[in-house]
Amino acid sequence: MNQRQQRPLGLDNLRTFEAVARRLSFSAAADELHLTQPAVSRQIKALEDELGTPLFVRGTRRVELSPAGATLRHATLPLLEHLDRVVREIRSRRGRPQVSLSTFASFATLWLLPRLAEFQKSQPPFDIRIAAYDRLNDLDEPELDLLLRYCLPEDAPPMAERLFGELLAPVASPRLLEQSRNGQVPALDAPGDLARHVLLEEDDPRTTSGFRVSWRRWLAGQDLALLEPRGWIYLNYTHQQVQGALAGQGIALARMPLVHDLIERGELVELFGGQRRLASEPAYFLIEMPLAIRRAELNECADWIRTEAARTRAALGEPATR
Repeated sequence: MNQRQQRPLGLDNLRTFEAVARRLSFSAAADELHLTQPAVSRQIKALEDELGTPLFVRGTRRVELSPAGATLRHATLPLLEHLDRVVREIRSRRGRPQVSLSTFASFATLWLLPRLAEFQKSQPPFDIRIAAYDRLNDLDEPELDLLLRYCLPEDAPPMAERLFGELLAPVASPRLLEQSRNGQVPALDAPGDLARHVLLEEDDPRTTSGFRVSWRRWLAGQDLALLEPRGWIYLNYTHQQVQGALAGQGIALARMPLVHDLIERGELVELFGGQRRLASEPAYFLIEMPLAIRRAELNECADWIRTEAARTRAALGEPATR
C-alpha cells in the first residue's frame, strides 16, 4: 500500500462532497457552503485525486453520483451526522447543565410530562431535554443520557432497568358510562355489551406490539373472540387512543401504567369493576446510555424516574422490580 492510499481524507473535502451529493449540484452546494463554485469543483477534484476514481458523472445540465460516489456518500453521511451530534453535545454542556432523554411519544405524553411539572417545582439546577419519537436509538447515541423504552424483556439491552410491566384494560369517559346508565347509549355492564359500542384500536405499523395490545387478544381472553363491535376507530398512537376515549368517541383498551393517573382523577373509568385486566409480555425500561458522562444531574434525574416508577408499580399492585 503506497503512502497516498494510507493518508486520511480531509474533512473539508468530505463535507463539500456530501453537499454536492445531496444537492446533485455544484452551484447549489457552493451556495449552501458559502463558497464559490470553482472552489467546490477544486475540492471535489482533490478528493477524486485522493481516491483515484471519479465520484460524479458530470452532464451538461445535471450531475449524478458515480458508483464510487454512491458508496462514499453512504459511508460519509452517518459519520458526519455523528460528528455533528457530538459537537452539539459538547457545546451544550458549556452552559446550564442538561439531561437529555428519549422516549416514545405516548409515554412522554401520558406518563413523563404529567409528572415532570411536580419535579420541576423542586427547581433542579439543570434542564431536561426530551426527544419523543418511536424509533429505537443506538446505544452509542452521543446526545442522549437516558432512554425510556417499551419492549419485550428479551429485547432489552443488558444494562436496561425494568420500571414496570404492562396491563391492559377497557376504559371509557365518565360521560359515556353515565349515558349508558341512563339509557342514552347501550349498556356497558359486561364485556359482551361492547358489541354495541365503538372500539378504539391502536394500529401502529411501526411497532412490534401487534396482537399483544390488541382488542382481539383481550376479547379472546373473555371468550368473545368472534365479537364484532358497532364500529372501529384505528389510531397510530396510544395517546391518540386515550384522547379518543377522553372525548367519548369510543372505548379504548388502555395501557394501565399510562392511564392510571387519569383514572385516579376521574377523567377515565376502568370498565367492568376493574376485574378484566390483561397482563402483556412487554415492559417499560430505563436505560442509562453507556457513553453518557456520569454526573450529579444525570443521577438525580434517573433516581426521580425510579421513584415515580415505584409509585406506578404500587398503584397497579405490582411487586418491586427484581
